[in-house]
Amino acid sequence: MAVPKRKTSRSNTRHRRAHWKATAPHLVPVTVDGREHLVPRRLAKAYERGLLTP
Repeated sequence: MAVPKRKTSRSNTRHRRAHWKATAPHLVPVTVDGREHLVPRRLAKAYERGLLTP
């Protein structure tokens, strides 16, 4: 395991953490029972097969 040679300053730590951003999932339209819903792309097939309810 890597061990740092010196302590990271508080400003550097907070500056690094401040740039992390979560991104919203890419939504795709899926038609279920005649109605169109926006769902994440990775779950689209599950909705089409009826495994999940919107």
